[in-house]
Amino acid sequence: MSTSSQTQFRYTQTPSKVLHLRNLPWECTEEELVELCKPFGKIVNTKCNVGANRNQAFVEFVDLNQAISMVSYYASSSEPAQVRGKTVYIQYSNRHEIVNNKSPGDTPGNVLLVTIEGVEANDVTIETIHLVFSAFGFVHKIATFEKAAGFQALIQFTDAETASSARNALDGRSIPRYLLPDHVTSCHLRISYSAHTDLNIKFQSHRSRDYTNPYLPVNPTAMEGLMQPVVGPDGKKQEPQSNVLLASIENMQYAVTVDVLHSVFSAFGTVQKIAIFEKNGGTQALIQYPDVTTAAVAKESLEGHCIYEGGYCKLHLSYSRHTDLNVKAYSDKSRDYTISDLSLLATQGPAMQAQPSAGQVPAWDPSLQARPSYGSVPGTVPGQAYQASAVPTYMNAAPPAGSSPLSQPGATSMRMPPPGGAPLLGQPPYYGQ
Repeated sequence: MSTSSQTQFRYTQTPSKVLHLRNLPWECTEEELVELCKPFGKIVNTKCNVGANRNQAFVEFVDLNQAISMVSYYASSSEPAQVRGKTVYIQYSNRHEIVNNKSPGDTPGNVLLVTIEGVEANDVTIETIHLVFSAFGFVHKIATFEKAAGFQALIQFTDAETASSARNALDGRSIPRYLLPDHVTSCHLRISYSAHTDLNIKFQSHRSRDYTNPYLPVNPTAMEGLMQPVVGPDGKKQEPQSNVLLASIENMQYAVTVDVLHSVFSAFGTVQKIAIFEKNGGTQALIQYPDVTTAAVAKESLEGHCIYEGGYCKLHLSYSRHTDLNVKAYSDKSRDYTISDLSLLATQGPAMQAQPSAGQVPAWDPSLQARPSYGSVPGTVPGQAYQASAVPTYMNAAPPAGSSPLSQPGATSMRMPPPGGAPLLGQPPYYGQ
């Protein structure tokens, strides 16, 4: 039988007593490798199941001539090397010895690295993983994550013996069908040992769990992520609501500071915290309200509107997964309005002022905007530095004289005056000048 179109040998490589074997059957054993190679000499070391598909291996002969003999034999033979009926492709390795037959994943430890093949991240819950692996002993901690290899989990047992028994029993097996969603047809576990010995779990959530610490805080947003998505009357998935809004700022020709955002968003209720950051080359901000209702009103009213007249600094809003921002009380990029201790503010930055100093962006004046029928959103936070104003509605009202509303139908501008006074020749100064 002739070989396939794929070259079975690489002749240009420098001979080595270590041979690289490819296209091996799944989970080829050391015994099968030795059986294939022993007619040509003594095998002193092997390394099995390497590569992304675990279908490659290395074999080390005691002498270089023995390796050359094997390569030469199959290069001239009409019958290729085979294991379990599969043609095996042989070449010299670029290594001259197999230093360690065991990879880090083969060294026993109390933490297992589990790759769950054939599923998405939300198909297998952390409860299912715990149920499967706790059959072999007490599971201390679980952490799940997504990598290039797929959906994975780190599972910590009490000792290496318990972890080994779980690995030996479950590696290559499937999670029982009744524990999986209906759309998952197959699911296989690929298990190796992790170099970790004690996982650092910061909070309980649908992605991580510490079964040894009942007092560990719960991340409510992360726990809610386990819930099924909300479906609207039209059958489409609805965005899960939150009391924290994520604002992406488009066409940012003017500076948008914490004070500017507070002026805009506090018109709809008490703003508790603000954080500004850069991501993917753009400016974004997180704005925290006391409750979801207030955030929903602000999102509906401000989505698509511009902070400055002329279509500048357009807001695109979505709900954040956060529920309570961890920000510095006072900095250029963040503000915590719930802190009433002014001495604490003084230690983190300059004293807050009720009025912006010269050169700062003036606060948005809600009086420039038509004020139809939104009512005020009640509620204040102790120590709030700013008084929430009445909630205006943005609608197609006639703009004040001298303003420049957006040209799109239904879009209006909040018409905050540009910073630095009137622009020259009718052109606004660009952000950063």
